[in-house]
Amino acid sequence: MEESRHDQDILVKQEDKPVLAQSSPNRIRLAVSLFYFGQGIAFASWASRIPDIKHSLALSDGELGSILLALPLGQLCTMPVSGGLVTKYGSKAILTITAPLYVLALSNLGLAAAPWQLAVFLFLFGVIGNMCNIAVNTQGAEAEKLFGRPIMTSFHGAWSIAGFTGALVGLAMVNFHIIPYYHFWIVTVLIWVNIFFNHKHLVPGKGAAQERKPKLFVMPEAALLQLGIIGFCSMATEGAMFDWSGVYFKEIVKAPASLVILGYASFMLMMASGRFLGDAVIQKLGRRRTIQFSGLVISIGMFTSVFFPYIVTATIGFMLVGIGVSSIVPTVYSVAGKNGKISAGMAIAMVSSVSYLGFLMGPPLIGYISALSSLQYSYAVIGIFGLLVSFLVGKIRAID
Repeated sequence: MEESRHDQDILVKQEDKPVLAQSSPNRIRLAVSLFYFGQGIAFASWASRIPDIKHSLALSDGELGSILLALPLGQLCTMPVSGGLVTKYGSKAILTITAPLYVLALSNLGLAAAPWQLAVFLFLFGVIGNMCNIAVNTQGAEAEKLFGRPIMTSFHGAWSIAGFTGALVGLAMVNFHIIPYYHFWIVTVLIWVNIFFNHKHLVPGKGAAQERKPKLFVMPEAALLQLGIIGFCSMATEGAMFDWSGVYFKEIVKAPASLVILGYASFMLMMASGRFLGDAVIQKLGRRRTIQFSGLVISIGMFTSVFFPYIVTATIGFMLVGIGVSSIVPTVYSVAGKNGKISAGMAIAMVSSVSYLGFLMGPPLIGYISALSSLQYSYAVIGIFGLLVSFLVGKIRAID
């Protein structure tokens, strides 16, 4: 179907019910992309200042790992209700409410003056972040229906570009000696402006409360769980790169201070590039082969950085990891959102909840293994996840 260049009324099928939209597909796609971008730069802003906050609070690797565990605990608290809220009230309404609160929670992280305060603020960051995550991915799945072809990886590409941008902004803030609290508030205000101008162009929809009877599972629960495990492995790798790549380059690679950000930046750049190219790759190779290949690339990249911890080889390894993780999670969410048997919000909530646990629990796992052995060995453990992804995808019939 040809896409109009001008805003027009279109019928959007959401939650199996026709809903009237007031924006063109391209404008909706832009709005959804900008919400992904906003959430990405918020999280990247936190990730870019972890070394500074770790230093200011005098935290060891083990202590930091324990505190980072507050994020998945917050996520776990909202896991049982997030999907239901998105299904009942619609992803647009939930995202419009929680997106501003998410960056407000970000600003609070800069106020932490003691380890327990950082843990509390991270818990709140996880609570709100989980609802944002499910709502924005439901938006992505619904927007994809307007085009009749894969576009989900491009949304996650916007998130990755935001991560790369957030890393550069964080580097600038450090060089200008701007403390994390002021840094986070600058980001918060900018994202609020983004939300103000784009929330009205999100995919509209009715909640399940307006349906006669909410639909229950039709895709087997085991299939959703398997998709979630694949997402878990991929996002655990992402989490390890986000929270520990700077520390890895500083303590293991022994990079000079000016190049500590290189590992994180190279990972984010290649992940973003892979996501903007991922839709075309999926159309050519298919979802199953793309994920299998991606899992192998993750392992090769991670083991390269572990066995050859030098600036050039570690950077190349991190770049390979970025390429490997780029298409896995968007593909998993797309498959879940198109199951056609339960609402996209509920399906994505189930898969996303398991997947996002990897993103949040990966960093604490790195900290604990590092405390017992070394940070280098902990990254080797993460490398095994890539092999697990390649193995599991062959067992799931829902992936074509």
